[in-house]
Amino acid sequence: MNIKLTAVNSKYIHSNLAVYSLKAMAASKGFDVDILEFTINQQEDTILRAIYETKPDVIAFSVYIWNVKMIEEIIDDLADVLSNAEIWLGGPEVTYRSREIMEKHPNITGVMRGEGEKIFVNLCRYWNSDKTEAALKDIPGITYRTEEGIFSNPDESVMDMDEIPFAYEHVNLPEHRIFYYESSRGCPFGCTYCLSSVEKGVRFRSIDLVKRELKYFIDNKAPQVKFVDRTFNCDRARTIKLWEFIKENDNGITNFHFETGAEILNDSEIELLNSMRPGLIQLECGVQSLNKETLKAIHRSMDFERLSENVMKIKKGGNIHIHLDLIAGLPFEDLESFKRSFNGVYELRPAQLQLGFLKVLSGSPMAFESDEYGCRYKKMPPYEVLKTKWLSYDDVILLKKVEEVFEVHYNSGQFTNTMEKLQQHFEDGFSMYEKLASFYDEKGYFEASHSRIRRYEILLEFIKENNLDPDEFKESILTDIYLRENLKNRPAWAPSLKEYDGRIRDFYKREAEEPEYLTSYKNYDWKQLRSMTHIEVFDKRAYLFDYRERNPLDHSAKMMVIWEEQ
Repeated sequence: MNIKLTAVNSKYIHSNLAVYSLKAMAASKGFDVDILEFTINQQEDTILRAIYETKPDVIAFSVYIWNVKMIEEIIDDLADVLSNAEIWLGGPEVTYRSREIMEKHPNITGVMRGEGEKIFVNLCRYWNSDKTEAALKDIPGITYRTEEGIFSNPDESVMDMDEIPFAYEHVNLPEHRIFYYESSRGCPFGCTYCLSSVEKGVRFRSIDLVKRELKYFIDNKAPQVKFVDRTFNCDRARTIKLWEFIKENDNGITNFHFETGAEILNDSEIELLNSMRPGLIQLECGVQSLNKETLKAIHRSMDFERLSENVMKIKKGGNIHIHLDLIAGLPFEDLESFKRSFNGVYELRPAQLQLGFLKVLSGSPMAFESDEYGCRYKKMPPYEVLKTKWLSYDDVILLKKVEEVFEVHYNSGQFTNTMEKLQQHFEDGFSMYEKLASFYDEKGYFEASHSRIRRYEILLEFIKENNLDPDEFKESILTDIYLRENLKNRPAWAPSLKEYDGRIRDFYKREAEEPEYLTSYKNYDWKQLRSMTHIEVFDKRAYLFDYRERNPLDHSAKMMVIWEEQ
């Protein structure tokens, strides 16, 4: 039986944990299935052809909000060219509307609802036997089609986490991929916008099993492992044991990403985090809103004062990338309230601040409460909010524009020094980015793509437009430029370094003979050293940018003072 588990990922570097887990579960019961992985950036014809050429008997797709539209189009064409193949779907985007999507697409054979491992094994037994409709009737957790119509069986029971085989054990881990891993399912919290709130309680994989599997990633030098546990640190003792294990087995390469509740971290956990190799751990922490009425409505408890204290303690260690999240469009949060939420979180200066928009997911409590809040959202994925009782569509448009410039000028990490200096001339962070968004809008800059150098030129225009002296910002802009890359074509507006040319040349000649600063560069002549690094002079102080020695958190070059003139 030729069975293909098919994933359409959002990016090439991503892997699909669901299909790997189903394959591992099937293999543990003696069933051989193959995985096909694509991305949403590929042409649909390319995906269709690749699937067709494998001549499958069964094609099972893993469906999410980012790929459902593409998959819906592909399956209609697949049914025409592979008329005898069964088409099955699974995943969060179809679990709570299985009948609806089967009515929309009459060529879908069935849908696996919810947790899929046991369901998929039972279907493998069905596919490899003398198939009868009666057999399908006995498989929990599926919605399926017969000549008589569409039928839904009772839900399948959830699994003991230790019964699920390790998803990647028999997989050659490709380079430059992110590997998703789960050590638990469920969430202790009940946020109404999240599908994790549907399942009550948390199930954990045994800690010894998790350690063995993490060691596999470490031994195979996986670049990044992202835990999909909804709140990884909900069990403090377990969290500390796993973080200690990761620290003790650090290979200097693998990075681990966790979704955590920052406000529930204690000093022992923070002390452990601060002792890690820089870049070993990343933390993503959901804040969502600072509006107490909003937090109450979405059933989210959050002590922002405690969260802020913990974030600042972690940042003080200088070794942990922290990513904080906000959601626009939640109940009781109008534009002014969201501005306050933004400014409160922005003051913490996380490595990234995700300005997201509410997505009303099928099956979530928010989907059932949306009318109560006057929440109108897009009818098609990703079901993003359009307006609420408190937030107009005009407000949403404004926030979208702010989000766009914020992604470029803050989250990219390419303008850090300049934006920090510019902040001093504005009342607060939101005001600055709102005005920058208005400037982009007026100039038509949202309508075109821009090179990074052009972005800096636009920023200089914005500075001048606000009656500030562009010359005062050229130092910070040049610092930002050369921290990121060794730019070969110097910007036309940058001050000339010609008067320092002899001194710069002498510096590199000394370094080639007796290195003091560039000790990691062996067997290079002075011209090669000059080409591989950069020297910039600000106010008679010379800075060397070393691109071999980069900050593991933001990947900026090491910046050193090499001389000062009195």
